Amino acid sequence: MAQNQCLILASALAILSWISSPSRVTSVGVNWGGNASHPLPAPKVVELLKANNISKVKLSDTNPEALESLSGSNIDVIAGIPNSLLKSLNSSFKAAKSWVHDNVARYVSSDGSRVRIEYIAVGDEPFLQSYGGQYIPFVVGAAANIQTALIKANLADKVKVVIPCSYDAFQSESGLPSKGHFRPDLNKTMAQLLTFITKHNSPFFASLSPFHLLHQNKNISLDFSLFKKATAHPLNDSHRFYNNSFDLSYDTLITALSSVGFPIIDVVIGQIGWPTDGAVDATTSNAEKFMAGLLNHLRSRSGTPLRPQESPKEIYILSLLDEDQRSVASGGFERHWGLFTFDGQAKYNVPLVGEGSRKSLLNAQNVDYLSARWCVVDNSKDLGNSVVRALEACSSADCSPLLSPGGSCSNLSWPANISYAFNCYYQQHDQSADSCDFGGLGLITTVDPSVDQCRFFVQIRTSYSVCLKGWSLTYWIVLSTSLASIYLSRFAH
Repeated sequence: MAQNQCLILASALAILSWISSPSRVTSVGVNWGGNASHPLPAPKVVELLKANNISKVKLSDTNPEALESLSGSNIDVIAGIPNSLLKSLNSSFKAAKSWVHDNVARYVSSDGSRVRIEYIAVGDEPFLQSYGGQYIPFVVGAAANIQTALIKANLADKVKVVIPCSYDAFQSESGLPSKGHFRPDLNKTMAQLLTFITKHNSPFFASLSPFHLLHQNKNISLDFSLFKKATAHPLNDSHRFYNNSFDLSYDTLITALSSVGFPIIDVVIGQIGWPTDGAVDATTSNAEKFMAGLLNHLRSRSGTPLRPQESPKEIYILSLLDEDQRSVASGGFERHWGLFTFDGQAKYNVPLVGEGSRKSLLNAQNVDYLSARWCVVDNSKDLGNSVVRALEACSSADCSPLLSPGGSCSNLSWPANISYAFNCYYQQHDQSADSCDFGGLGLITTVDPSVDQCRFFVQIRTSYSVCLKGWSLTYWIVLSTSLASIYLSRFAH
């Protein structure tokens, strides 16, 4: 009973604070992920952030090079804890104490001259359904141990603990925000999570994904997703009218929060974006329209039907750069969320910081590329075995623009599609001569084979490159089972 009274009192105080607070401008940051085989060097990424006046960044981990590069930058940082650490951090306070010492305390100074770590994100979307619930039992316990470790290190007044909630953790079977709720398997965990973050005055971090909603809900149109109010058919929910997917998703979340006893709480959108490749409707043009519509909507301070004149406290765009090693469990588009390509080149222009800000994104400068060489199929050879070789190449290299329906290279005819697969593998392996062999079918050329919108890329030179063999095996299984017929058709004569 006492606990319930405390929760009621906390909710009442939050409501009074929320009602009395003035309308605010949403702060905009970006997600900087680490799932790239050839990551743009961290100092170069920080230069890119500064050049584009991006003052907030959310990291997927605590890569030392990234944190050192952010030192003294005046960029607010969210340090991420990978899902793989949640179990040990839940079971061991000693492990949590060591993690805080190694990944927070050593980078933060009292005068703020080093890394401005604002939040610790416990888990990387740990509630995603595709994870099968394996991380759910450990999340809140890990967060509690990290919080205690921050208190012991005298950092709890500077750094807050948050737990990212994935876009599929809340839902509405009817599609109406008024029927929003958390997934039944998360109800108990969400109540614990919200009690924890309320106690420590932390915001609720959630992802929204209008792109996923578009592809999962036949009643959602592209115009509705892209903020095209003039042509989108509004949704009527008990005389509350919705003109875009953002408001629809946001209010579904607000209703879900209310359903577990937290109707008023600061919300931060930890991930939101639109991919530019790897699926139908995943285009640069649509991404630009979505991002411009989203930012204009937030800056209008019109709020949503359930929270009028109230925008999220902060949003973090997914993402800064493309990442060629992200999981493709949902589709090839997962590797193309970036505002910038993997090498730091802007895909489109959108004012990130404010009404009067520069409308042209600035590219990364002085990027160190490998030589201007590509690997293509040798047309003078017998190509009877080329399809098998191409599939082998795509089992470890990222061929998502080619293999995904609607991808920018999905319309390549044979044998150009074989060449694309060969080049992906060749660049993935730093242009080593033997990586363009393919049983004698490969040929190295200095003539760019790119066709229309299909870019045959040249990889950047980096001292840190990763080939995730575990992912390669998973992707090969996908290639050889349920999607094999689709992918094989890409290589048909």
